[in-house]
Amino acid sequence: MQALSEVKTTCPYCGVGCGVAAKLAPDGAVSVRGAPDHPANAGKLCSKGSALGETTGLNGRLLAPEIAGREAGWDEAIELVAQKFTQTIAMHGANAVAFYISGQLLTEDYYVANKLMKGFIGSGNIDTNSRLCMASTVAGHRRAFGEDIVPGLYEDFDQADLIVLAGSNTAWCHPILFQRMLAARQKRGTRIVVIDPRRTATADECDLHLALDPGSDVLLFNGLLAYLVRTHTIDTAYVAAHTTGFDQTAAVALADAPSVAHVAQGCGLKPGDIQRFFDLFAAHERSVTVYSQGINQSAHGTDKVNAILNCHLATGRIGKPGMGPFSVTGQPNAMGGREVGGLANQLAAHMGFDDPGDIDRVARFWRAPAIATKAGLKAVDMFRAAGDGRIKALWIMGTNPAVSMPDTASVRAALKACDFVAVSDVTRTDTARYADVLLPAAAWGEKDGMVTNSERRLSRQRPFLPLPGKARADWHIICDVAARMGFGPAFDFSGPAAIFREHAALSAFENRGERLFDLGALAGISDADYDTFAPGLWPACGQAPASGRLLGNGKFPTPDGRARMIAVRHEGVALGVSADYPLALNTGRLRDQWHTMTRTGLVPRLMANAPEPCIDLHPEDASVHALAEGDLACLSTPFGSARAKIRVTNTQRPGQAFLPMHWSGLFAANSGAGPLSTPITDPFSGQPELKHVPLRLQREEILWAGILVTRRDLRPTGFVHWSRQTVDGGWVHKLTGTETPDQGVLLAKALMADARPGRTLEYRDRKGLAYRAATLDEAGAMAEALLVGPSGRLPTHDWLVSLLGTRAGLTKTERHALLSGQSPVAMPSTGRIVCSCFNVGVNQLAEAISAGSHTLEAIGEALGAGTNCGSCRSELRTIIGSGIPCVQEAAG
Repeated sequence: MQALSEVKTTCPYCGVGCGVAAKLAPDGAVSVRGAPDHPANAGKLCSKGSALGETTGLNGRLLAPEIAGREAGWDEAIELVAQKFTQTIAMHGANAVAFYISGQLLTEDYYVANKLMKGFIGSGNIDTNSRLCMASTVAGHRRAFGEDIVPGLYEDFDQADLIVLAGSNTAWCHPILFQRMLAARQKRGTRIVVIDPRRTATADECDLHLALDPGSDVLLFNGLLAYLVRTHTIDTAYVAAHTTGFDQTAAVALADAPSVAHVAQGCGLKPGDIQRFFDLFAAHERSVTVYSQGINQSAHGTDKVNAILNCHLATGRIGKPGMGPFSVTGQPNAMGGREVGGLANQLAAHMGFDDPGDIDRVARFWRAPAIATKAGLKAVDMFRAAGDGRIKALWIMGTNPAVSMPDTASVRAALKACDFVAVSDVTRTDTARYADVLLPAAAWGEKDGMVTNSERRLSRQRPFLPLPGKARADWHIICDVAARMGFGPAFDFSGPAAIFREHAALSAFENRGERLFDLGALAGISDADYDTFAPGLWPACGQAPASGRLLGNGKFPTPDGRARMIAVRHEGVALGVSADYPLALNTGRLRDQWHTMTRTGLVPRLMANAPEPCIDLHPEDASVHALAEGDLACLSTPFGSARAKIRVTNTQRPGQAFLPMHWSGLFAANSGAGPLSTPITDPFSGQPELKHVPLRLQREEILWAGILVTRRDLRPTGFVHWSRQTVDGGWVHKLTGTETPDQGVLLAKALMADARPGRTLEYRDRKGLAYRAATLDEAGAMAEALLVGPSGRLPTHDWLVSLLGTRAGLTKTERHALLSGQSPVAMPSTGRIVCSCFNVGVNQLAEAISAGSHTLEAIGEALGAGTNCGSCRSELRTIIGSGIPCVQEAAG
């Protein structure tokens, strides 16, 4: 294979939008580094971004279309999708079909999908998984600003004197931005306040942590606004000249939060901490409030956003250096999807269904006589409609709703009931199981198009790998279906550059400054300039402010040019705890994982920090429920159930629990957050409440356990609980059950029935309570090993894991030792990985601490840990503070 030169592209994970320089080696290996000239990251990458080169393999890839489980050609697959949609529309109307798309799509993919559904099919039924991410921010921005505008830039983090992080574990979810905040703290003394019910890695680095009760954010920010009014810290000139609704908004805030003591009681906080926060905000004009999923993912998320915006509007702190409200997105192109109208209640180019002039304008530009005239179904309602038969044909693109949606049992039932389901994706996800047609899409490294990050910066994703098998770009698939449906001329694009030109032209069409989103200056971009496009901010209309910030001039894209302050009241959580469900469950991200792990779950070093699903619980709650570290618990909510191991930690407040959102059926048995989450949604944004649901816990009596170390990619069935972890050379499966140990042996032993023929070594004790087996391949290397026994009596297995990675033939001594699970000679073990960037494990840290490295700086100098993205710093500090940790086995 001919080696390619380094290609500049953009990371496909969070909304920071880091630039990546990727290189393909002659042997096919992909290496990545942070692009040093990209403004978003200046050469830095987080643990996930640093491991991108390890996600480009073809294991598990969809490489050809499939119809009803059989391989098919593109012509047949495209014809079937087009036929099913056309027939459904003819028989039941345009609103009987829907698209559910993804922030993983590039802007050009998003644009043609939205154009097809809203412009030519004539329905608003296209929504995106950004509905689960940033929809409340969109609604809040539109209510306050008149348009979905993020006014600030990342450089404001460098210039702020106060940064308030509301519902954002930035250290884990946006670590490159968090490093900028910490640098500002060191350089200029920037204060950092974290508002989060959990003590996260972000909270460990802050000046003040407000661990408020779930659902009390509106009360806190109403309290702040009321305090600003009482202390005369309002910018009255700004309010009079540039806002409306201040008097009513202030009156509601004063009534909602009459005193600091009242706010403290309602938020579950100490009055002194509330007072300190209010004083900090009042004293520092250069204040940035960064908010993310903890604000958005709520049945009152839009009100929470507007409560934050009210405080910035009341003080005139918006669109100026070092100040402003700042929404950080969770997906790489959530902003691009918002620009093209990918949400069901938007039209295109920041136009909407609430203005007949916008509908007419888009219809004329697209030459689309059948354009949709009203908003479509948002995500939760869309899947309800698929379940009750209103939606009869559904196309899902680049997302995994069978895992990620709330109340996933209902979502899966809806997918099963829907007459026709098409899925475009890269791998065989849990959702793909319900597809009538599977369409193989391009993955990162193969895609070609544009994305927009959280600061409105457009960047290119460029291909450096060929499309494998019969995979196609999403825009190509969509345009082919559109052509077969009879809309060919409107979708006759030569490539992504042509689509982008049309998108840019639409943003400027009859736009006389009413909409700030304007890419008109790029409407004529050549293919060559598109290929070499350097990251840039919108608006790109020739009238953008030199600073790149928006709204700093006090002019807003509303009919009267003023911002609207929105009076909001504290409502609390949508569904409270009870005697039956006494705990409040929160969900969110792990440090090294992404969404449903379809990409990151295949990288050993990203799996090594948190290798199995665990629910975090405060020691008091663990005691009340008779649960201990490592116990298996059944988790129940009014909407469903799951299982996970117990992790006892003081990072949780009593009465609260935390379960990561990532675990899918590909990596564990029924351990996802989706089945537990509530489908209750925000009335304005349609965003579901994912940060609070009443929970009940019950300990499972585990009688046996097993470890399967194998090269095979298999998913066990018939077990009470299992999880699996990618390791070098294969997988480690952890098995547990409530059956007696002898029954557990039979269940686990059956897993080896399909192993490849080879020499098998076996051991079984006389009582049948323990079983060990290993299979050697033709070269005498270990291909598989199984250890089963009563719970808590299994040997360590890191030596067995190391044998998978080497593929070396075993010596006679090693074969004799194989069934013990123990290496015949002492071998070093890194232990559980703490720093994924440099693959530093807990046992290496123990040795460094023993040798005298007692500070973060010393650990960084000795091992490199914590010196790249910094997302492991909190855990490093905990380990250093606890002294020398005990030795742990590498595979977790």
